[in-house]
Amino acid sequence: MSTSIQNISLSGRKKEVSNKEMTFMESLYLVAIVKGLMITIKHFFRKKVTIHYPEQTREMSPVYRGRHMLKRDEQGRENCTACGLCALSCPAEAITMKAAERKKGEEHLYREEKYAEIYEINMLRCIFCGLCEEACPKDAIYLTVSKELVPANYDREDFIFGKDKLVMPLEMAIANSKSVN
Repeated sequence: MSTSIQNISLSGRKKEVSNKEMTFMESLYLVAIVKGLMITIKHFFRKKVTIHYPEQTREMSPVYRGRHMLKRDEQGRENCTACGLCALSCPAEAITMKAAERKKGEEHLYREEKYAEIYEINMLRCIFCGLCEEACPKDAIYLTVSKELVPANYDREDFIFGKDKLVMPLEMAIANSKSVN
């Protein structure tokens, strides 16, 4: 006995679904079991892909996205203006920030009048999609191409990266400005 059910999907398109009876051989699932065993046997005789880390390292993909970093300009000032576009574009809601006004005498630290007083990324929530990097109008945040991974820890608090872990070291900003010139 075969019945036909009309199902409407979320997109509004109608989909015809049939509910046909299985034959005796289909109900035994023998064909499916044999196919699964064949896949298992095929993988059993393949070369193993085990890498003996740290003596050997795996080659990273050319589109690899590493740790987050907040850029500095050639004078060592932070690029971030705390506009919040990176936090809005983050699908995992991993970025939190608090804006503050630059005070007199802090012109050598921040480029604009407004800066991120608190900038945190919860690395346990981050999915490394790169949308924060694309949304930033000041090119302040980027995912490094370096092979540095997010380190392993035992405490959840250690996975919340603040400005102390995110801001580019001053030496790196100066070296980048020399290589560009």
